[in-house]
Amino acid sequence: MKRISILGSTGSVGTQTLAVVAENPESFCVEALAAGKNVELLAEQVKQFAPKLVSVTDPEAAAELAQRVGEGVEILAGDAGLEAVATVSPCDLVVAALVGSVGLHPTLSAIRAGRDVALANKEVMVMAGALMLREVKAHGVTLLPVDSEHSAIFQALSGQRSQDVSRIILTCSGGPFRGWDAARIAQATIEQALDHPKWDMGRKISIDSASLMNKGLEVIEARWLFDVKPSQIEVVVHPQSIVHSLVEFCDTSVIAQLGLPDMRVPIAVALAHPERLALSLPRLDLAEIARLDFEPPNRKNFPCLGLAYRALAGSEAAPAVLNAANEVSVAAFLDGSIRFCDIAAIDERVLDEHLQERAGMRVDEIDEIVAADAWARERAHDALEQCSGGVA
Repeated sequence: MKRISILGSTGSVGTQTLAVVAENPESFCVEALAAGKNVELLAEQVKQFAPKLVSVTDPEAAAELAQRVGEGVEILAGDAGLEAVATVSPCDLVVAALVGSVGLHPTLSAIRAGRDVALANKEVMVMAGALMLREVKAHGVTLLPVDSEHSAIFQALSGQRSQDVSRIILTCSGGPFRGWDAARIAQATIEQALDHPKWDMGRKISIDSASLMNKGLEVIEARWLFDVKPSQIEVVVHPQSIVHSLVEFCDTSVIAQLGLPDMRVPIAVALAHPERLALSLPRLDLAEIARLDFEPPNRKNFPCLGLAYRALAGSEAAPAVLNAANEVSVAAFLDGSIRFCDIAAIDERVLDEHLQERAGMRVDEIDEIVAADAWARERAHDALEQCSGGVA
């Protein structure tokens, strides 16, 4: 039986992880859970899965949780609680499903404690990929990707030699502006940007999908997860979202992972590795799908994708700078302060400033990433003041 702890148990990935666990109770034991302020849902999880340790955001939430669940479980709060859940013993696998930079420290702690990590917290590798990769190698642990594209690559690489890999090919749907010209994209409204053709996602990730920044961040993540050169990572638009990603080898053979879009599949792959779990999900019917289309992304109309490659080439802190600037610019677009085309312009300006000052910078501690993130947010806010006009 595999013993697991979950950072972010009440979020989308966390709840789906527990759904997979509930379907396979003979395979997993939940040792610890960490959540935010959704005490009601967390209390239900505690009663169902009986972890010995639980963490919440603050002491007030901890007190409320204690009233709901009674005795028999240790309840902690804040950063100390996250660290405790990340390093709880015994534990075989930590599921890192927090959102944003809050996941940096606990994920690093899990790695340094010798825990394998199922990684759904994208910002961990985007912001601190170089540092995390060094720590993973130093402590001999395994990073198991949960994101569907990276899980597809992980599966395609199974049993293969890393030196035989020629290319990693990430697929993307193309977003709501696929096929639009630059002038039309520049004037896109908030509602149009949020209207994704395939996925019902949160507002931030929907805008990133529309600009292809989300795919750029996945390029950064893939570079570190699979320890490949940025030049070995390509992106192809695949509107059906059935082929989740592909790997090409030196003999020109290509292995792809296909499946209906359901996050429980990559979650189960990470949880059970190196085994497979039987899941009660619909099967892929290729005859019903009938066709699979592919096309190159239009980098001129979607410059955010190119910015991700520039960040990887610039410094170990540059991806964190780009990510922070993008969070600020997307928030400004969503509140109507700037146009859609201003998102990439602001991101590029902040990235350029960083590279002019700190090109080649190496990152040795998380605090350096936190400082780069704060600097980028400040510069992005300065850049916002020079943008005029709102969004209809």
